[in-house]
Amino acid sequence: MTAAQNIHATAIVVGRTGLLFSGPSGWGKSMLAFTCMTEARRLGLFTALVADDQVLLSEETGAVVATCPPSIAGLIELRGTGIVRQEHVPQAAMHYAVLPGSASGENRVPPEGEIVSLAPGLSLPALRLLTGVASPLAMLMAKAPDIGH
Repeated sequence: MTAAQNIHATAIVVGRTGLLFSGPSGWGKSMLAFTCMTEARRLGLFTALVADDQVLLSEETGAVVATCPPSIAGLIELRGTGIVRQEHVPQAAMHYAVLPGSASGENRVPPEGEIVSLAPGLSLPALRLLTGVASPLAMLMAKAPDIGH
């Protein structure tokens, strides 16, 4: 087990799959995560917030584990709406890092098998996603069919 590293991200669970939304401030990590949780509920899938804004990442038996600082447990900030309470779990293994995609230029199609380093010694397979898509969870599930299982 490695010492936990605090990163600026949002972590959720859909089914048994951990999704870590990471990217620049203002990208819409919280709103995308919230929309994915809403979609998951509509599909009858278990979903829960792990942490929003501050995520403590560590390695435990080969897995990247996200933990929520107790002071923000169950809280997610939806820009322009405020802070809302969500069903939450205190920690979960993360399986994918969800990162900003590009709609134009040479990066329009992200590389296959992309791995992103989130903190020293902590990496996850990357899934790229644009903000403003109508069904972000459906887009993620199309690329990674194991999400939700």
